[in-house]
Amino acid sequence: MQITAMESQARHGLPPGALAPSAPQPEPRPPEHEPIHPGSGRRSALKRALGPLAAIGLLLVKFGAKLKTLLLLLPKAKFLTTSGSMLVSIVAYQLIFGWLFSVGFVLLLLLHELGHVIQLRREGIKASAPMFIPFLGAVISAKSMGDDAAAEARVGLAGPVLGTIATLVPLGLWLATGDEFWRALAYIGFLINLFNLLPVLPLDGGRAMAALSPWVWFVGFTGLVALTVFFPNPILLLVLLFGGIESWRRWKQRRTPEARAYHAVPGRTRALVAVTYLGLAALLAVGVTETFFERDLSDV
Repeated sequence: MQITAMESQARHGLPPGALAPSAPQPEPRPPEHEPIHPGSGRRSALKRALGPLAAIGLLLVKFGAKLKTLLLLLPKAKFLTTSGSMLVSIVAYQLIFGWLFSVGFVLLLLLHELGHVIQLRREGIKASAPMFIPFLGAVISAKSMGDDAAAEARVGLAGPVLGTIATLVPLGLWLATGDEFWRALAYIGFLINLFNLLPVLPLDGGRAMAALSPWVWFVGFTGLVALTVFFPNPILLLVLLFGGIESWRRWKQRRTPEARAYHAVPGRTRALVAVTYLGLAALLAVGVTETFFERDLSDV
C-alpha cells in the first residue's frame, strides 16, 4: 500500500505543505591529517631540524667578524712586539735548553737590544721595541743609526756594553754558588756579545767600524766567509747575505758628498771608539774562555 505525502503529514500532525523533518545525519569528521599543501609536513620537520643549525651558523658568523677585527688589531698592540715574541722564543728554546735556561737566555738578549734602544733615543731617534725571532735572536727597527758614523758606532756598541754588564749577573752567581747552570748562562751571554762585535755589517762591530775604517768591513767579511765554510749554519749565512748587500750599497756610495760627510769623524772620537771596541772585545774573549767547559753524554 502506498502512502502519499499528504497522508504522511496528516499522521504526524503537520500542516499541509510542511516538510517532514529528515533523520539527523552525522556531522562529517575532518580528516586527521589533512595537509594544506603537498609536502608541507616534510618542510616543517626540516625547518625544525635546521633551526638550531642556522642559529649556530649565525653565531659563528658574528664570532668570525669579531675575530677578524681582533686579528687586525693584534699587530698594532705594542706589547706583542716584545712580550709576545719573548714568550714564543722562550717556548722554542725550552725544547732544547729547558725552561729556566731559556728564560735567562732571552732576558740577556733583551738587555742587549735595550742597549741599542736607549742609545738611539739618546741620539734623538725613535726606535721600536725589541722583537724576538726564535733561534735567530732579536731585532729592533729605526729610521737611521744616527746623524753620522760616530752616532752609528755609539748605537752599535751600546748593545754589547749593556749585554756584557747583564752577563756579569750570572757570572757572579756562578762564582758565589759554584752552580754550573749560571756558568753556562754566563758563557752564552759572553759568546753572543762577542759574536756581535765581528766587524761585519749589520752586526754591532760593523757599526763601530763605520767610525774607524770602513775598509775593515771587507776584511771582516772575508773572515766571516771562511768561518761559514768551516762552521756552516743559518745564522752565519744570513749575516753574509745582509752584510754583503749593505757593504756593497755603501761601497757604491762611498764617493758621494753625503757619504764623505757621514764618515767625517774627529780623531778623538775615533780613538774613543777604538778603545771601547778593543777593550770590550778583549773582556768578552776572556769571559768566553773562563766560562767555557765541555760536557759529554755522561754529564746529562
